[in-house]
Amino acid sequence: MDVAYVCEWEKRPKSNHCPSIPLVCAWSCRNLIAFTTDLKNEEDEKDLSHMIHIIDTEHPWDVYSINSGHTEIISCLEWDQSGSRLLSADGDGQIKCWGMTEHLVNSWECTMGSAVEGDPIVALSWLHNGVKLALHVEKSGSTNFGEKFSRVKFSPSLTLFGGKPMEGWLAVTVSGLVTVSLLKPSGALLTASESLCRLRGRVALADIAFTSGGNIVVAAADGSSSSPVQFFKVCVSVVNEKCRIDTELLPSLFMRLTIDAVRREKYPAVTHLKFLTRENSEQVLLCASSQMGSIVECWSLRKEGLPVNNIFQHRSPVVGEKQPTILKWRILSATNDLDRVSAIALPKLPISISNTDLKVASDTKFCPGLGLALAFHDGSIQILHRLSLHTMGVFYGPASCGPSQRVGEESAIKRQRGPGPAAHFKALQFSWTSLALVGIDNHGKLHMIRVSPSMGQMLDMNTLLRHLLFLLEYCMVTGYDWWDVLLHVQPGMVHNLVEKLHEEYMRQNQALQQVLSTRIVAVKASLCKLSSATAARACDFHAKLLLIAISSTLKSLLRPHLLNTPDKTPGDRLAEICAKNTDTDIDKVMINLKTEEFVLDASTLQSLQQLIQWVGDFVLYLLANLPNQGSMVRPGFGFLRDGPSLGLLREMMVVIRIWGLLKPGCLPIYTATSDNQDSMFLLFRLLTKLWLCVRDEGHPQEPDEPLIDECCLLPSQLLVPTLDWLPINDGIICKLQGKHPLRLQFGKPHSLPGLGPGPPSQVEVFSRTPGSQRMDHLRCLHMGVCPTEDSKACTRCGCVTMLHSPNKTTAVKQWEQRWMKNCLCGGLWRRVHSSMS
Repeated sequence: MDVAYVCEWEKRPKSNHCPSIPLVCAWSCRNLIAFTTDLKNEEDEKDLSHMIHIIDTEHPWDVYSINSGHTEIISCLEWDQSGSRLLSADGDGQIKCWGMTEHLVNSWECTMGSAVEGDPIVALSWLHNGVKLALHVEKSGSTNFGEKFSRVKFSPSLTLFGGKPMEGWLAVTVSGLVTVSLLKPSGALLTASESLCRLRGRVALADIAFTSGGNIVVAAADGSSSSPVQFFKVCVSVVNEKCRIDTELLPSLFMRLTIDAVRREKYPAVTHLKFLTRENSEQVLLCASSQMGSIVECWSLRKEGLPVNNIFQHRSPVVGEKQPTILKWRILSATNDLDRVSAIALPKLPISISNTDLKVASDTKFCPGLGLALAFHDGSIQILHRLSLHTMGVFYGPASCGPSQRVGEESAIKRQRGPGPAAHFKALQFSWTSLALVGIDNHGKLHMIRVSPSMGQMLDMNTLLRHLLFLLEYCMVTGYDWWDVLLHVQPGMVHNLVEKLHEEYMRQNQALQQVLSTRIVAVKASLCKLSSATAARACDFHAKLLLIAISSTLKSLLRPHLLNTPDKTPGDRLAEICAKNTDTDIDKVMINLKTEEFVLDASTLQSLQQLIQWVGDFVLYLLANLPNQGSMVRPGFGFLRDGPSLGLLREMMVVIRIWGLLKPGCLPIYTATSDNQDSMFLLFRLLTKLWLCVRDEGHPQEPDEPLIDECCLLPSQLLVPTLDWLPINDGIICKLQGKHPLRLQFGKPHSLPGLGPGPPSQVEVFSRTPGSQRMDHLRCLHMGVCPTEDSKACTRCGCVTMLHSPNKTTAVKQWEQRWMKNCLCGGLWRRVHSSMS
């Protein structure tokens, strides 16, 4: 393990170092991190312990601090399954739900909340939505995504009419209450509270898990290692428009250390209680501690046969009678005496823990999802196997912040320690693929730690690529962000990963390919940015995303002339005719279409002019660069051999030609050297010739000399535009391939050239000069050299667009609403002010 980056407050706030103040941290599936601190600002004595801080991992310095309104210390933070809403709970029983304002990751507001007045919350969770995926390492070599990642039968905690899961949350209080809040479709909130059992007692620690049957299981402990850890089944229902909670006591357990009087006295307090996963209520992790050390135990709930008394042994059995069984907790494993544990992180990757999968994972050294992380008061972190609890890897703490050290290295163990309290992690969380850890230490620093897929074991390149490919495919299927996978991709791996990802994608059935069609392009684009050799291909993939979006939008505007039309839409017929008709004359292709299906009002056509202009400029740019096609470092190289994309461009040219007859003002504007030059006719002819060369993907042909000669003459006939190919991504992923940690400061923006050691980033090759025009990449508009409008930028690709629409026409609104929640690449939006854009 090694540090990817460290973020700290610009002016070091004063730490309380109060052990009673817990720090909490939560990592969403969209790579947003929410955390709290126990700090006070030295200058204005502002208490930060009641604030929630939210960052995206690509821009960790851009911290958004929410004045939460909590009057007591925040004890729990929980993201929902979509990664877009956040729950917070405090020591006064207040629970608040936070949502993004205008879908911006750096703008949040409290949308609703509930309370159990004066009763501190010790555990909090969203209700389960019934979606569970299992990841099978055994099937990692399969060509079918459905076999690698199978949907597990799992019932939601509560369903509405038709089986739709009902949203809501559940919390456990220190006095033994369980409180549930349900969000009705109307927006109203139903709340109810119930005691976990008849004899209420203090609950110092609790955790929540879900069963496949839709029940909820709560584990609770009073904090003493001599007391039992109790388990309760909680059933939630809605009866007569009121929320109802039913609870039932389940088998409990005593920690194994209670049978040893010495250890029972040595570790008097239970400090951590966690289910190994939220969807598995049959495995629990317990940690008992003292000021000097800790011990960890892993328990499993098993069904065992109930022994029958000797009196009934000789009774003749009844046909079909089964031996009575009982559920009993059995200890799986336990550690020896450890240093004092300060935080625990459990893996989120839903790896199947069948014996076959565990054996394959061991043989292939595939470790993500198998390890849990323990942080200690000396600043170190150990990764332990989730079942056997044997050590898989060690990180030697914030003081080392350097290249990874192996277990047992004397230089790391004998490191010098500075004066004052040792830095140690008070909150720790795994990423959603378990390839990264985020930790908050007691000095207010946020550490991002890279976790090797093989836990530092030596792997050959093919095996490492297969592991990373497996996790990239998992992110594609689930829709989770793959930023933490990119942490482990070296520039030399990019080309092979992109090729192998495409091969696996092409092996899927047609329906799944259609679902993943844009997601795989976004994954390829983010991979290609990591290497200077493939940076130009990142430009091509971004342009391809925009082309697909424009094509589907323009086709969706076409309407059949008669209502009783056959199954094919006008867009389908357009694609079919353009694929069959190989004529280089655009007017002859147009004659075969039913032009009445293309009739739109003039205002709609005019409002789409900037998208039409982009298509026209893009075709001209590609053809003008055909003579330079031998160079892979030039943007556009990928399109010149991409038959389907050239076919899309050809279809768009035909549609634009028809619309130009209705509204000449919507046509793309070209600067030609001749007044009688029919630019669209010329470009369509050359585009068709190029498309004919590469439309057969199995046997593509090189463009002939006459075509290349004609393309060489294009710059003398038409003014070739300079396209804003790649949005400038000011994130840090491109600088994290090395082993040197980056040191950043909250609230202090950094640009790529100023980050860390190493050669200039490949993104700088395509960056614009300071005096160049700024582009709205989604509206295809120029915003001027110094934009005055506030904008939003994609956290993943850096795509910039204005926050508010300058156009009010229906067609443009439909285009813009496609990108309200997410960017072209699926990334989230963050607000950037006019001075930064």
